[in-house]
Amino acid sequence: MNRVELHHGAATDVGLVREVNEDAFLADPPVFVVADGMGGHDRGDIASAYAVEELARLAHGDYGLEEGTAAVDAALQAAQDRLLAYDEEQRAAGAADSFAAGTTVVLALLVQSPDGPHWLLANVGDSRIYRFTEGELEQVSVDHSLVQELVDSGRITPDAAAVHPSRNVVTRALGGAAMPGAVSGAADYYLLPLAAAERLLLCSDGVSGMVDDVTIASTLARYDDPRDAADALVAAAVAAGGHDNATAVVVDVVGLANEDPYDSHAQRLSLEQKLGALP
Repeated sequence: MNRVELHHGAATDVGLVREVNEDAFLADPPVFVVADGMGGHDRGDIASAYAVEELARLAHGDYGLEEGTAAVDAALQAAQDRLLAYDEEQRAAGAADSFAAGTTVVLALLVQSPDGPHWLLANVGDSRIYRFTEGELEQVSVDHSLVQELVDSGRITPDAAAVHPSRNVVTRALGGAAMPGAVSGAADYYLLPLAAAERLLLCSDGVSGMVDDVTIASTLARYDDPRDAADALVAAAVAAGGHDNATAVVVDVVGLANEDPYDSHAQRLSLEQKLGALP
C-alpha cells in the first residue's frame, strides 16, 4: 500500500457574461470534480450541485480500482436519478414539458491497483482533464461534443473546432430526457499511473474555450503552488472575455510513501525520483 501526498487548488468565476455561476467543483482527496451546469437549459446550477454532492460521498475513502469504478458509477447514477426527479417536480409545479436540468462532469479519483496508485479519471460532456508532465500538456479526456465528432470524422480540423458556431453543443451529459444524449450520458473512464501526471487540471469549458493550450501550459508551468495556478487560469479565462463561467481544479502529486510493513526503511520519494525509478 502506498500513501500519496497531494496538493491542490481550485478557483471559479462567474465570468463577464453570465449572471449566475452554474459551475460547481470539489477538491476533497481522494476525489476531485468539476461540474459545468448547462446554461442553455434549466437550472444548470442545480444540476452541477447535484453531481458534486453525490461525488462528494467518495471523499476520505480508500478505493481499489474496481471498487472506485463502481463507486463513481453509483454516484453518477445517483446524480442522474436526482436530476430526473427534480425535472418531474418542476414540471408538476408548472414548468414546461421541455424542462431539463443538465450538467457535464469531469472527475479524478485516487485508487490503488496491484501496480500501485493510479488516477481513475472520468468525463461526461465537454469539461476537460489535462495532465501536465515535464512541461508538456496533454488533454486526457475526449470531449463528448458535436465538434469533436466532426474532428474525429475528418470533416473539420481541431483549430476549426475551437471557433465552430456549434462548439458548445454536447452529445453526452447528466440530465433528463430533453437533454442531448439524454440519460445515455455514460462516462468514459481513463486509468493513469500517478507517475504519468505531475499535475492534473480539471476545468470547465469556460477555461478551455477561452484560453488555448499554449496559455494553459505556460500558466501551469509558471506557478508551483496549485492554488496560484488555478487562480491564474480562471483569471486568464475572464481576461480573455469571460464568455462563460470558468472553473479550474489543479492537483499535484507531491510524494509517495510505501506503507508496506515489511519495508520499515522505506523513504518518501519525490515525484521526480519516482519518475526516474519507473520504466
